[in-house]
Amino acid sequence: MRKFELIAPCHFGLEVVLKKEITDLGYEITQVENGRVTFEGDADAVCRANIFLRTAERVLLKVGSFRAETFEELFQGTKAIPWEEYIPKDGKFWVAKASSIQSKLFSPSDIQSIMKKAMVERLKREYEMDWFPENGSSYPLRVFLYKDQVTIGIDTTGESLHKRGYRTLTSKAPITETLAAALIMLTPWNKDRILVDPFCGSGTFPIEAAMMAANIAPGMNRSFLSEDWKDLVPRKYWYGAMDDANEAVNMDVQVDIQGYDVDGDIIKAARANAEAAGVDQLIHFQQRPVSALSHPKKYGFIITNPPYGERIEEKENLPALYTEIGERFKALDSWSACLITAYEDAEKYMGRKADRNRKIYNGMMKTYFYQFMGPRPPKRKVGESVEAQN
Repeated sequence: MRKFELIAPCHFGLEVVLKKEITDLGYEITQVENGRVTFEGDADAVCRANIFLRTAERVLLKVGSFRAETFEELFQGTKAIPWEEYIPKDGKFWVAKASSIQSKLFSPSDIQSIMKKAMVERLKREYEMDWFPENGSSYPLRVFLYKDQVTIGIDTTGESLHKRGYRTLTSKAPITETLAAALIMLTPWNKDRILVDPFCGSGTFPIEAAMMAANIAPGMNRSFLSEDWKDLVPRKYWYGAMDDANEAVNMDVQVDIQGYDVDGDIIKAARANAEAAGVDQLIHFQQRPVSALSHPKKYGFIITNPPYGERIEEKENLPALYTEIGERFKALDSWSACLITAYEDAEKYMGRKADRNRKIYNGMMKTYFYQFMGPRPPKRKVGESVEAQN
């Protein structure tokens, strides 16, 4: 079977999580860079990466890489790529996105138009056609320029992988599904431990945790661009990957996952999103302020995205809010707390130093993922239930 190099972009600072996911799927990593992981795979890997990866933003099929300091070099480098091996005569092709860092070529619109011209020139010659109908399947390109090195990938995904298909209703400052999944995976939480999000908003953290617990593949309920690439990615691989995803689901899993929010309408939206994701029976949502955060059992996790004062008028409320978070956390015996926030005084007002602090870019916003770690639960004896242990 034909081998490809595949590029999976992700949030800056979370490459380590994506790398482990790809390795766990059985694929060999060839390169890890800021915000993306490259790996080897075949047509089956295109399907499985799109369906099973929780932390990737999309999956790109790498078609070429070369140096270009001038537009002529960009044109010739693009023209040299064997586009006829990827794009059929009726294929619709365009440069959907171009980004440039520390490179002499930096105008996205110029990069896009020159590369399109080069592709047309190549395909005219190879297909002996003067005009392309572009009424077939879509082959959008994504191009990265870094220190004058051009890397080109064809997008196999379409809409970003964070769009799982369940979140139709969102709160005012939602966290993306891929980022939520990656942050959960950075913690030692597993399905046997309690998870509470006291600022659950549209329910993303609890829903992603429940999907992990029930082994629900994140891409099960959506479609992908490359499903129409019958020559490059035959349909049988999509069917095989989806069958495996369906067989892996375990809805009998026993979990304690809870989401609270002070806004009753937001809680209704979170319940609707959980229902759309098929995990509503695994999560307990409740209208409740952070001041009422409590739990009788030990060794649980708070994983949350609290307010961090995007608007000036909200900033003055943050010291009191983070003090309250710190007090409620302190009252929870043996618990761990993990927060993503842009508020730099979070540790000060929570009253303790984080055991781990990772800088993460949420879009263009610099945020911190603070982890305040409690003790590990004692190892269970054979036959002992989670309830007995807690």
